[in-house]
Amino acid sequence: MRFRACAIAAAATAALMTPLAASAASAAPTGCTASEADIYAAPGEVTGNPGELLACREVKLSNIPGDVPMKAWKVRYVSTDTKGAKNIVTGTVAIPTAAWTKSGSRPTVAFNPGTLGSGPQCAFSKQLAGQYVDMYEGGNLQLFLKAGYAVTATDGVGYLDGQVHTYVIGANAGHALLDIVRAARLLPGGSLKPDGKVGISGYSEGGAASLWAAQLASSYAPDVNVVGAAAGGVPGDLKLVAKQLNGSAFAGFLADALVGLNAAYPEMPFNELMNDAGKRAVADVRKNCLYGTLAVFLGARVENYTKDKLTLDQIYKLTGPGGVTWSDVVDRQKLGVDVGTADSAAKYKIGFPVFQYRGWLEEIIPHETEDATRAAYCKAGINTTWKNTYPTEHLSTDWGAAGDVTNFLGDRFEDKPVKSNC
Repeated sequence: MRFRACAIAAAATAALMTPLAASAASAAPTGCTASEADIYAAPGEVTGNPGELLACREVKLSNIPGDVPMKAWKVRYVSTDTKGAKNIVTGTVAIPTAAWTKSGSRPTVAFNPGTLGSGPQCAFSKQLAGQYVDMYEGGNLQLFLKAGYAVTATDGVGYLDGQVHTYVIGANAGHALLDIVRAARLLPGGSLKPDGKVGISGYSEGGAASLWAAQLASSYAPDVNVVGAAAGGVPGDLKLVAKQLNGSAFAGFLADALVGLNAAYPEMPFNELMNDAGKRAVADVRKNCLYGTLAVFLGARVENYTKDKLTLDQIYKLTGPGGVTWSDVVDRQKLGVDVGTADSAAKYKIGFPVFQYRGWLEEIIPHETEDATRAAYCKAGINTTWKNTYPTEHLSTDWGAAGDVTNFLGDRFEDKPVKSNC
């Protein structure tokens, strides 16, 4: 990245090349006795390697229906941010108590939730444990657990005390999703093995995170045996999505994205652009969850929140340190760029099958960007299964496709062949 000094970049690279499992195991807590405050405490100085388990707390996941017998923990672990610096992320690990009776070690589904909002109470780990209810994917996790798979569900970056969620920031999301798998294998009282197969899953915001994890897996986490990824409702090109959201009934998603971009790239112009309404808008994003944010920003337009009535196109042209524009920053989050197969020269190598999907009645994410992400994967020769025939709109597609997602990943865990339908 342009903003990283060479010495810091070198140090980060060296850290990634360290034998992670051995290093992290030596520092893992001896028991899951952390308090609630310990899990979400402000980060302070971050040490340790990506995937290192820093703290854990056994919990009951009251918002996963069906009373699937399981053990579950909240976890706090080390990851890497979009600029290569170490950060701390929280999440949930759930392991069925029934013995795994199929071949090999128990597989894991690494899961990133869809949009939950940016308030501290919105963290998926808090909602799964019943501390706040504004989420909708407990049933998705139930399907994975009933099939016997462990689940590692990241909160994503930005739910520690004093932080704000870095919504739709690609590398942050992908790293956090891969690192929670590493952390789960270090749990005292856990049973997950380093050779266990891993499937990645997510929808909407989670779908973007799923594909970012898929793109980063081979270079960032070669020790994590990813065998498949499922991603639906994917906002692959944030500029196309922003254009559609601005002034719409779903402008709250755009508000989350703008505040999330500022959280990840605080050196770029942002706060100084705001008028009084803009300052209140940032405060609203930082305190609300999904439905509250959508209500507050119903029909909102970004032009009304800056002193100079800036349009999205004008904001993209604004520059930060080194002449980097907001356009450059947003384009870094675009999916399907420089992707290829495992034996290609692409920056992002994917050597396992991918399932991408969207609802036929999708009304939030433009069809053009979802279709384009699929087309980019197909053009790159990545084994891609595509389905866009669900008779559902955006939110209901998450549930409507859940059975197909579970089956797709289950087939990957059993090494069943799948032919691309590109």
